[in-house]
Amino acid sequence: MIWVPLFLVACVAAGLGCARVCRATLAAARPRPGDGHADAGAELTLCEAAYLAGGPLRVTDLTLVTMHRARRLLLAHTGWATVVDAGGAGGDALERAVVGAIGPAGQRPVPAVRPVVAADDSVRAVEERLVGRGLAVPASGRREIADGVRTVKAGFLLGLVLGAASALLVPAAERTLVLAAFSLPLTGSGLCLLIGTFERYPYTRWASPAGQRLLSGLCATDPLTALATRGPAALEPELRAAFRGHDTRHRP
Repeated sequence: MIWVPLFLVACVAAGLGCARVCRATLAAARPRPGDGHADAGAELTLCEAAYLAGGPLRVTDLTLVTMHRARRLLLAHTGWATVVDAGGAGGDALERAVVGAIGPAGQRPVPAVRPVVAADDSVRAVEERLVGRGLAVPASGRREIADGVRTVKAGFLLGLVLGAASALLVPAAERTLVLAAFSLPLTGSGLCLLIGTFERYPYTRWASPAGQRLLSGLCATDPLTALATRGPAALEPELRAAFRGHDTRHRP
């Protein structure tokens, strides 16, 4: 019965991971002060809708395209952003962040601009405003869910390793029993991993339940609203190419 201690270890690892994901998911979905009326009569700006649907990078994409359509910025299909009118962006913090990220040369690859703008204080201000209104999940909640999913993955892999080792250590006549026993923690971890993945994307990744209700009420017939809610995939081919450029780390 040497496999029994290994089986108990696999069960404990699976249980800890599942408990962490469930706790984090429930905490992210739990109403906070103000959530009860957060969506009552509330309206979202395009930047707020972009954050709730896709986070800081989506806000950056919306700002870049808005500046492009206003002819303050040129987004080339080659993946380069060129400042056309730096002075016209002076009254908007997000647009100032874009101009600052492009730098004094006035030209920079879009994939290099996006993460710089996404980390700017102006984008964090959008997040803080939405969190304060109960429409966005705080960063701590997102980290908890991500950490929980990683814990479940580790428990699942540990269960596989321990199950395989146990099957090799026991006589052939006992292998069916061993494999059946280890299928329990593996099944639990697998189901919890699926739940955590679906909860994380897109539900609790950025928007709270109240934020999701507001997003679902938006009409995406306007091109900028479609970009805010669906991402660069909603853009015309030439602009989509500008966001892809030569960046293999992000696919809109």
